[in-house]
Amino acid sequence: MDFNQILQDILNWLSTSGVKLVLGLIAFVIVCKIINSLTKRIKRRMEKKNVEKTVISVTYKVLRTVLKLIAFIVLLGFWGIDTSGIGALIASAGVAIGLAMQGSLSNLAGGILIVVLRPFKLGDYIEAQGEEGTVEEISIFYTYLVSPDNKTIMIPNGSLLNGNIINYSTKSLRRVDLLYSIGYDEDFERAKAVILDVISKNEMILKDPSPLVRVKNHAASSIDIVTRVWVESGDYWSVFFQMQEDVKKRFDEEGISIPYPQLDVHLDKIEK
Repeated sequence: MDFNQILQDILNWLSTSGVKLVLGLIAFVIVCKIINSLTKRIKRRMEKKNVEKTVISVTYKVLRTVLKLIAFIVLLGFWGIDTSGIGALIASAGVAIGLAMQGSLSNLAGGILIVVLRPFKLGDYIEAQGEEGTVEEISIFYTYLVSPDNKTIMIPNGSLLNGNIINYSTKSLRRVDLLYSIGYDEDFERAKAVILDVISKNEMILKDPSPLVRVKNHAASSIDIVTRVWVESGDYWSVFFQMQEDVKKRFDEEGISIPYPQLDVHLDKIEK
């Protein structure tokens, strides 16, 4: 073994390819630092403009990853490595991963569309996929809701975007629909007047749009009176429960009966 020849080959490699390898690594490290600084600056600027947190998080992570991947491919080309083969390998791996993770990719696509279309935002109260609650977090794969009884609900973004979404927070006003029943022997005009009086004394109920109190049904054992009032979205449940209590108290004070199902049984005398 000729050690002098080996040493000479090493020196020749260092003076040619070795220099290119070292310069490429140094350049790659510098570019990565620039990418980190640039993406952080973009993130801070988006935060100053009060862009939604989900949009900021997704944009920051995706942009940083894509730019570093491009820089790495450029580095391989600088070293003389055929990047066309790497591109084909990445494409093949992408197909294989896509087949194995169809559900996850569907959730990823759903997360991106939620960020772009913005059917709801953090803090909104929504109903979807048979669940409802306040939106606490929108991640790439899942949307997290907090239910009224403080449970965390995880809904896959793919399923979420492919189903119906009811957003209760989009509009500033909501209508509270209530139904009260009185007996057939009662004066429904007096019952309507009592309900309207209860409405007028509730400061959370808006005057415009005006409340509606009308007879809705002639049920089997009652006259049903529908009541519709408009409130600020945040007052919905407060008004709903307060109306139920106040109307019951006033009906009791006015002697207006609230019927319940009854069954009359008639016995015929059988002659022997």
